Amino acid sequence: MTEFLPELRRALPRLGEGLLVTVEATVLGAVAALVVAYALGLLSRSRRLAVRGAVRLVVEFFRGTSLYVQLFWLFFALPMLGFRLEPLACAVLALGLNYGAYGAEVVRGAVAAVPRAQTEAAVALGMGPGLRLRRVVLPQAHALMVAPFKNLLVQLLKATPLLSLVTVPDLTFEIDQLRSATGDTAAAYLVLLGVYGALAGVLSLSMNALERAAKTRLGMGGGA
Repeated sequence: MTEFLPELRRALPRLGEGLLVTVEATVLGAVAALVVAYALGLLSRSRRLAVRGAVRLVVEFFRGTSLYVQLFWLFFALPMLGFRLEPLACAVLALGLNYGAYGAEVVRGAVAAVPRAQTEAAVALGMGPGLRLRRVVLPQAHALMVAPFKNLLVQLLKATPLLSLVTVPDLTFEIDQLRSATGDTAAAYLVLLGVYGALAGVLSLSMNALERAAKTRLGMGGGA
């Protein structure tokens, strides 16, 4: 430990850069996952059987295969087909597709949970399908999505250490460099555990506040 602390102080700038990369990957991966989740979740309610079937295949494929394998395929196999992405882009795409597939089920379930009477009332008022979705269905569904989305967001954060396996200089990558320099595995990974625990706590508190705000707007009370 006497050698670890001085080396830790010297490594703080690199650890800070790695932390920023981890946060960037988490945010970009979450945005990509949200887009995928809404696209697949809403398409899964299409009246066309072919569309629903195609969406189901995509969702089950990305839910049923390992994120680890998906990431490695994008990084190592995709270039063989003539498409090369930067390591961080591969990571964001893999996170977005994998967690977006899980999020699609959240969107589908939340939309289905909106009382049918609400939609019927919107039809009676002459609202078209798009307007009904934007003004009636999604505002109510959003309040139901926040809690499961919080869990998925924390899971996505905890998956970011995989980025170091495809040469992304994230926090885990920099901690590994610190561990190699000091030989103190326990202390290095204790720091990593502490930082990830703090990040997960911040995300959870933020999503709890978002859930309370969504419920308050709908007059459902502010309890989380």
